[in-house]
Amino acid sequence: MVYLDHNATSPLRPGVGEALARASAELLGNPSSVHAAGRLARDAVERARVRVAAFVGALREEIVFTSGGTEGDNLAIRGLAQAAAARGRRHVITSGLEHPAVTGAVAALAETGFTVTRLPVSSDGALSVAALEAALRDDTGLVSLALANHELGNVYPVAALAAAAHARGALFHTDAVQAAGKVALDLPGLGVDAATLSAHKIGGPKAVGAVFVRRGLELPPLLAGGHQEHERRPGTENVAGIVGFGVACELADAAREVEAAHVRALRRRLESALLAIPDARIFGAAADARLPGTTLVGFAGAPGQLVAIGLDLEGICVSTGAACTSGSLEPSPVLLALGVGPDVAAEGVRVSLGWNTTEPDVDALLAVLPGIVARVRAAGIEPAGASITGAASLGGA
Repeated sequence: MVYLDHNATSPLRPGVGEALARASAELLGNPSSVHAAGRLARDAVERARVRVAAFVGALREEIVFTSGGTEGDNLAIRGLAQAAAARGRRHVITSGLEHPAVTGAVAALAETGFTVTRLPVSSDGALSVAALEAALRDDTGLVSLALANHELGNVYPVAALAAAAHARGALFHTDAVQAAGKVALDLPGLGVDAATLSAHKIGGPKAVGAVFVRRGLELPPLLAGGHQEHERRPGTENVAGIVGFGVACELADAAREVEAAHVRALRRRLESALLAIPDARIFGAAADARLPGTTLVGFAGAPGQLVAIGLDLEGICVSTGAACTSGSLEPSPVLLALGVGPDVAAEGVRVSLGWNTTEPDVDALLAVLPGIVARVRAAGIEPAGASITGAASLGGA
């Protein structure tokens, strides 16, 4: 199998699995218990908290552990909005480019009386400080914009965006899930009030993440229950997962520059070959303004889900710019936000390289992709009528 879907999840880094297994076997206590077993578990959680904090340039008390990015986005966005509402600020700003966890959290706020503004987006997925400044109001309580986009790979000027929000008295949250491990992170230096992280995007375990919360900032809990995580996230901590998260942060941080250079070189070769396929298009910003390993490509007349299925039949894992719901294609909201039509938005195929991607992996993709695109185009299947079950003929001979 050739795995080229690191933006969805990145395989465990060497050493993380061993740390998970050891923690699961040896740390038997509840970290809230005061006996010896509980104290050992608590010590492991706190040592991991220090590692995660160092990874993003934060203080240990600024890290709140969660079950992952989706919970983290909801905790940060809904909690900060609630705190802002107590000051009479019930206006939230976001964009049409955000991850579903962010759009879902913002939609939940809208259902409870918050007003929402979505910033305009350029054709290459850029967000401007000027557009944010124009959208800010006296009652704006929260701005939530990603540090890097999960489909396009665009990296955004979050420091300038956060400064603009703060100038009008608004709080700023960024979803840093895709950026972590791929670009240098100094969350306090960016000036954000909160940021979301997820372990499995950096080669750590699934179902564990964290929210950075600026020291001294009020963050009401999303859930009711116990007193864990300084009253911000009740529930028994996932001790083994948190230990693995801490190890993954150290490994990702130590290898980041070397991995970024390696992956960037692979992507440069990949995109050159992709654009040699007739009527191919790379979505998003210029290569140097995107994450090192993210490519969202579209092939005119070839629905992306069918191209991805054809690659899957060849043992190659990629993703799409579209979501498959009940067997039918829905255009990518991110691509629709760029102003393209639904058919073009349904053509996106996301190839995301990562820490263990090799040159033979890229070779394997390029060896079969032109033929798959040609077969999909020849089939003439419209995006609205495409189905997973009818795609078995899209693989190679």
